[in-house]
Amino acid sequence: MEKRQKNNPIAVFDSGVGGISVLKELLKVMPEENYLFFGDSVNAPYGTKTTEQVRALTIRHATELFEEGAKGLVVACNTATSAAVRNLREIYPDIPIVGIEPAVKPAVEAKDHPTVLVLATPMTIREEKFQRLMERYENQGKIIPLPCPGLMDFVERGDLDGADLKKYLVELFYAYQNEKIDSVVLGCTHYPFVRDAIVETLHRPVTVFDGGEGTAREMHRRLEAAGLLCDRKEPGAVEFRNSLPDPTEKIALCRKLLSTF
Repeated sequence: MEKRQKNNPIAVFDSGVGGISVLKELLKVMPEENYLFFGDSVNAPYGTKTTEQVRALTIRHATELFEEGAKGLVVACNTATSAAVRNLREIYPDIPIVGIEPAVKPAVEAKDHPTVLVLATPMTIREEKFQRLMERYENQGKIIPLPCPGLMDFVERGDLDGADLKKYLVELFYAYQNEKIDSVVLGCTHYPFVRDAIVETLHRPVTVFDGGEGTAREMHRRLEAAGLLCDRKEPGAVEFRNSLPDPTEKIALCRKLLSTF
């Protein structure tokens, strides 16, 4: 593998800006790497589309990123991971590709038989991949899947603590106000940006889990195994792109989220 290829960027793909939460973890684990973050805001949200639609969009954009020279791909979207990561690995078996899934495992293993509330998009919860994940750990705790249609839209608008968001969360959690909840799993990469609002609305001490850190460590492992870790010591660069015709405001939001999260 040539030196030039080692120093090519890692692509980070999401349906919008939520994947910035994963990019933040990648920068902690591999600060010397170059990153190309691509958000498909034109087609967002993915969580309310069909599996076939999400799969087609994800494969199309991944192919474009690889054609530009990306040496690896992080699918920083739970919905796109469920729909397309297996297919992408079949199409591109020699390229490190890492997805993300709800952090159910660490949540159920954190204490003895906990009650775990899993927040995710409707499509993530419908997918067979998530159903298998729940079945794997159903004997270790009470796992409650909670679809959150529209929650990612608040993050896409940059509304991380507004009155409308708080009203949405109060209504979302209303049915669980008397439920003893030990842990909350943020099963969408947008949701870490509203973590504080979620915890505040629940009005109880909970442990919050998301999959960003594990995804970053797994990409490091796969790049190392492929001999593709870059050989620079200084910090790398981050480039932001978006599918909107005029992505100026969305890219500004990406930079803001990366600097403040």
